[in-house]
Amino acid sequence: MQSVFIHPVDHRVSRLLFVRLPRALKFVQRGLLACVAALIVCFVGGSVLVADELASELKFREQLVPLLRTYCYDCHGAEDGEGGVSLEADDTALKIVKGREHWMRALAQVRLGTMPPADSDVMDPSSRTRMVELIDELANAIDCVRNPNAGKITLRRLNRAEYRNTIRDLVGVDYSPADDFPGDDVGYGFDNIGDVLSLPPLLMEKYLDAAESIMGEAIYTPPPPELFELERSPITLIGADKYNGKNHLAMSSNGTVTLQFDAPFSGTYTVVFSLSGDQGGDEPVRAEVTAGRRTIPVEVKESEPTEKKVAFRLGKGTRQIDLSFLNDYYVKDQIDRNLHVHHVKVSGVEQRSQFVSSPDLPTTHRVLLFETAGNDGEFDRAAKAVLGRFASRAYRRPIGKSELGRLVELATQVRDNGGSFEESMQVAMQAVLVSPYFLFRVERPREAGDDGVMPQVNQYELATRISYFLWSSMPDDELLRMAHRGQLRDRRMLLEKVGRMIKSPKASRFVDNFASQWLQLRNLEIVQPDTRIYRGFDDEVRDAMRVETLMFFSEVMRNNLPVTELLNADFTYMNEALARFYGVNDVRGNEFRKVSLSGTPRGGLLTHASVLTVTSNPTRTSPVKRGKWILDNLLNTPPPPAPPNIPELEKGKLVGSLRERMEQHRSNPACAACHNMMDPLGFALENFDAVGRWRTRDGRDVIDASGLMPDGTSFDGINGLRELLTTQRSEQFVRCLAEKMLIYALGRGTEYYDKCALDKITADVRSHDYKFAYLIAAIIESDPFQKQGYREP
Repeated sequence: MQSVFIHPVDHRVSRLLFVRLPRALKFVQRGLLACVAALIVCFVGGSVLVADELASELKFREQLVPLLRTYCYDCHGAEDGEGGVSLEADDTALKIVKGREHWMRALAQVRLGTMPPADSDVMDPSSRTRMVELIDELANAIDCVRNPNAGKITLRRLNRAEYRNTIRDLVGVDYSPADDFPGDDVGYGFDNIGDVLSLPPLLMEKYLDAAESIMGEAIYTPPPPELFELERSPITLIGADKYNGKNHLAMSSNGTVTLQFDAPFSGTYTVVFSLSGDQGGDEPVRAEVTAGRRTIPVEVKESEPTEKKVAFRLGKGTRQIDLSFLNDYYVKDQIDRNLHVHHVKVSGVEQRSQFVSSPDLPTTHRVLLFETAGNDGEFDRAAKAVLGRFASRAYRRPIGKSELGRLVELATQVRDNGGSFEESMQVAMQAVLVSPYFLFRVERPREAGDDGVMPQVNQYELATRISYFLWSSMPDDELLRMAHRGQLRDRRMLLEKVGRMIKSPKASRFVDNFASQWLQLRNLEIVQPDTRIYRGFDDEVRDAMRVETLMFFSEVMRNNLPVTELLNADFTYMNEALARFYGVNDVRGNEFRKVSLSGTPRGGLLTHASVLTVTSNPTRTSPVKRGKWILDNLLNTPPPPAPPNIPELEKGKLVGSLRERMEQHRSNPACAACHNMMDPLGFALENFDAVGRWRTRDGRDVIDASGLMPDGTSFDGINGLRELLTTQRSEQFVRCLAEKMLIYALGRGTEYYDKCALDKITADVRSHDYKFAYLIAAIIESDPFQKQGYREP
């Protein structure tokens, strides 16, 4: 942000110039800028006042100060400002910029009509409009030409919806984390805001479990090999007929005993003999074990039972293993060398191919493992190809050589421990799915250039921003190819791609995630209208309400209609259940279809039962909630929080119709401050009951749906409100929608310096007849979306 002066000016000089020289400033207004500029140079020792900054100071002194003096300074003077707010103390445009926080609160009050208070001088509508414009312009003064700040986006973790979509697009597995992962926090109305998406230890554990489950489903690996075990103790061996009292075989002369068994499969069989020897002569007991054509010598030096292990490859069928005692030695009454066999155990492991070759492999397996290794010599080549593609798509950028090397090394370790190629890929891909480069949308930190200009994000980072904005998921191959070729900043190619993206089935994710949160449709799941009063409302109707609004929003988006159609379209989507609930005829079946609303009071979002239900109480409508919803979501002028200790609207103390009770409630000056703005908007919707059905009476009371705003604007009913929003307030609505969508696209709240981007976005959309696709394209082309800025203190 540029300050008013290039070099600081002593406050005494500033006051001399702008308080004691009012006539000089009038000369400036009349075109004598050069004279005053020369005078300023004399006072400040060579400092130069930039022309537009001088204009801001003139605008403050000559246009805003008279309004403030008339309507504000009596209560918010230089020393004793009510509520701790002293507006008169900020006596230059520079001080307004520095005191932006309390000036923005003042702006909200003026815009809502809550200031000046009812017991002060009445502010005429034109003065109110002018004060709003001046405070907004001066408090948010920023040089939109000389490198405005693009804003800092906090490193963003994938939220639950983004994680599910990304896994589906990357792996091909629909893994739902809703029941396992903790819920995502919400900031600025959305659950994809970087500042609130933390990574608690519990979630990291869930990611590990999810990665194992996902890759286990995506890649087929054969079941564990079949095992065989045969144990003999005491042993019964063919040719063995001499047992001593200790239940073991004693071989006192050279000979052979044979173990026979049925091998259930071909594989490796391990035989464990428990042997001991009576030692004598000049050598230990020697024996040998034979299976088929292979013989393995065994030396028994021990006099206590000791395990001796041998292994053979055996085929399926009846097999025999021979144990032979080789070096019997005997001297009568002196030496007797013998072999003792105490125990025999045979175990086998089925021999299977290291590589899977099944015609019934899942599609995910074939897509992910597009290369296989026919033998160990091909392992590295296949692993690099498979993991290189997988990790590059998962990380949304080309994987580095060293990164790929570590993944291949991990896969090799699995292979070396007996794992198959498929198991090796499973483990390495699990590592990818718990990497920060997958779980977070990582962007390389950047510094401003020598000229202070912030650089643009690279093409792959831009592709990621675009895809998560419109699809809540990773870039597709086409978007990554465009990034690789450097085409994403070619306006023609970008518009063509955006057009394809919003027509893709994946764009339904944008509708569900952005529109549901912007319009607060997710609250529809928890509202509980009193069905004793509002008969016909049930869960089927509740679901149909939500579908209607989402399909309507999708229609406006996919067909590139003007965004103002969201407020005044003469069509909607219904199925038979919702049409019957609305009282509309000739709609049959469960399928939703486009229905004309011509000749009915309905049209646009404000007449959707979903919106009307989430802004009502269980037993009655709420003009306050509905008015606040319009201010928040359609005009972006949220009212301030209600003062403490304000009583609820109670039937017992207030009498008459709902409108009359609300007017009695507003008689309290503390209540009137906010309700004068909210209530008129809400009353315009009173012809719709608490579940969105049309009515002309509330009980015995005839509905009065007229409204009068603090600025003098009047309207009557839904038609009058709709006309107000689409004519007098259409620009405000478009800017509100642009700001909500920019917040969602960036994953951060907007700041004062985003005014430049919002001005440009709104102007660009206006020049293209407010078409939806141009709003999306303007957001993508904006500086906050294209660049990486910094966080101001």
